[in-house]
Amino acid sequence: MISWPTPFLPAIPPGGAGLRLHDTSTGRLREITPGPVARLYVCGITPYDATHLGHAATYVAFDLVGRVLRDNGHEVHYTQNVTDVDDPLLERAARDGIDWRDLAVAEADLYREDMTALQVIPPRDYVGVVEAMPTIAELVLRTLAGGAAYEVPNDDVDGPDLYVDLSTVTGFGQVSGWSREQMLAVFAERGGDPDRPGKRDPLDPLLWRAARVGEPSWEFAGLPIGRPGWHVECTAIALDRLGVPIDVNGGGSDLIFPHHEMTVAQASAIGVQEYAHVHTHAGMVGLDGHKMSKSRGNLVLVSALRAEGVDPMAIRLVLLGQHYRTDWDYTPDLLSAAQARLDRWREALSVNTAPSADATVAAIRTALADDLDAPAALAAVDAWADLTLSTGGAEATAPGLLARTLDALLGVKI
Repeated sequence: MISWPTPFLPAIPPGGAGLRLHDTSTGRLREITPGPVARLYVCGITPYDATHLGHAATYVAFDLVGRVLRDNGHEVHYTQNVTDVDDPLLERAARDGIDWRDLAVAEADLYREDMTALQVIPPRDYVGVVEAMPTIAELVLRTLAGGAAYEVPNDDVDGPDLYVDLSTVTGFGQVSGWSREQMLAVFAERGGDPDRPGKRDPLDPLLWRAARVGEPSWEFAGLPIGRPGWHVECTAIALDRLGVPIDVNGGGSDLIFPHHEMTVAQASAIGVQEYAHVHTHAGMVGLDGHKMSKSRGNLVLVSALRAEGVDPMAIRLVLLGQHYRTDWDYTPDLLSAAQARLDRWREALSVNTAPSADATVAAIRTALADDLDAPAALAAVDAWADLTLSTGGAEATAPGLLARTLDALLGVKI
């Protein structure tokens, strides 16, 4: 798939600080120590509705990861999937009376527009499930050949469904740290089928789904005609495009279980010893006390805000104003405050001379290196703007240096 245009990243003086991120699997901060090329995988959208602030918060958070790694001198190989065939997409297309492929294309296009407006650096590999189907099928066949998958017959369709046998997987549960009881409590509502007759374990994830009437399907030698289960797509795409171990595997916290637990389990099922050095997850964004979700319909859409004339940089500042790991509720007051902050920064950066920005640049780097503490970085810029507008300064290069730093590190274009 085509991603979106790469924003220009201005050069700033060297001095990047090493990055530490919270690792979900250990509950501790871990230093990210990649080689020359840092490998980042972030789970993408299922394109059956428009990008809401919850999506945007996740992708802006991992955009910061990429920016800090680049500032530290690394090339970043970023891969993101698009789940362009899945039950929710098919259900929405049927409800609206349109072809599921047309729906996927339209919503993916809107997502690209939103990411472009928010100055999110695009992935090098932006991979749809449909285009990755041969890669996914190959992984399914490897899993079968290794004895880590089994068939569950169907009375109503030709061919069996295939499931991963979790009893063959070492380390299952290490990503989330959840107990079996915790897993079973949410598995069904998060796409699992614990009550499916014929499964060896209620938690065994669907690997390949035999074709149902009216559903899209693919044919590969050695497999039933059908399509992949949800989790295997990310395992296959990550192994194919990045290799393992990935430096950072990321997404929203709602993906910790089952999605990320299962993607790692499916890699383990074919012998992968370490899938990722660090698993990092962004918090959930709510509205009126409930997590924003397409199923609930309580969405604040990025495209709708843009259509109302809201500056995308103000939207980005709303997101940067919350620590990426926290759950938070959106309110219009947050947007008003972000716009006021943006206006004040622009006023301060428009002067001819100002106080030195060196300490502010260092403070931004230090804050971002400490588990992406963007709120602390914004506070450092606020302090510089306040000083500039209250007392002024004598350095002609300071406004330009800080403006380039905001663009390069925070993705805020003044």
